[in-house]
Amino acid sequence: MNKKTIGHIGELLILSLGFILIFTSFGYPAIIADHFAAAEFDNIPTSYIEIVDDSFHVYYVHTSHGSQIMTGISMVYDENSLYYPPYFFEVSDDLGHNGDTTWVTATRLYLTQHPECNMAMFSWCGGASDNTEEGINIYLNKVNELESDFPDVIFIYMTGHLDGGGPEENLYIRNNQIRAYCQSNNKILFDFADIESYNPDGDYFPYETDACNWCYDWCSIYTCPTCGSCAHSHCFNCYLKGKGWWWMMAKILGWNESTYDCADINGDSSLNLFDATYLIEYLYRDGPAPVSPADGNVNGDTVVNIFDIVYIISYLYISGPPPVCE
Repeated sequence: MNKKTIGHIGELLILSLGFILIFTSFGYPAIIADHFAAAEFDNIPTSYIEIVDDSFHVYYVHTSHGSQIMTGISMVYDENSLYYPPYFFEVSDDLGHNGDTTWVTATRLYLTQHPECNMAMFSWCGGASDNTEEGINIYLNKVNELESDFPDVIFIYMTGHLDGGGPEENLYIRNNQIRAYCQSNNKILFDFADIESYNPDGDYFPYETDACNWCYDWCSIYTCPTCGSCAHSHCFNCYLKGKGWWWMMAKILGWNESTYDCADINGDSSLNLFDATYLIEYLYRDGPAPVSPADGNVNGDTVVNIFDIVYIISYLYISGPPPVCE
């Protein structure tokens, strides 16, 4: 795909994201990037990967543990240069302990001074392990306040890294508190701990630590990519987090693996945001007609118009009804 084509797709994407911003005030389905996300990495359509670089400006607050995601993103890129990451502004800080909110003021300042920034992520160091229910609620409420005050920015919630305590200990309880909140309130969660808890075969390691001891066993059998350093852990742990991050980005952009022939406007065998942009191009920019068997009428009113575009985006982002295929 050449730069001109990518630029045109980006232009159409901006128009579609305008619709999305209208809907996000009503909420959208939760996106949970966990060990299943890493496992589904190879299923991400290339069309989503190609536009991530031009679509996001990311503010990321982290210390050494949080750098595992950045290392993983670099590892994925080293393996395949198609996975070129967007711009990251990295801040050396973390979510702290028990009600610490020092990261909030700095975040507000950056987002105010950089309106081009449209994503913010925050990671834990050891602050989740010894936190309390009240402390986690303060964290959740502060991120939610930022979401309300900066509606054009996508905020990523995160669980704390494993500490070996197991399901009955405080970290698991606090991480489950974060997970339950994100599921109930349709948030986007990068489940740091869950990725560390499972090997690619799906074997569960409830008493694992952030060192990822199972990674050594796995990589003694299978060929694993290497890295210069994965902070506190094994390179394979970072690699899986990099894959999970790319899955999350594709989901944010509207990747949906459900297939509806009548809504597969561009004929790529998948219903996703690109069907909406294809229909925009067809209706308003003299683009090619919908690919058979789709005709563009996804809402069943027999007329192909802007409401079909809105219908697709509503289905993808806010659990709207599925396309009408009769």
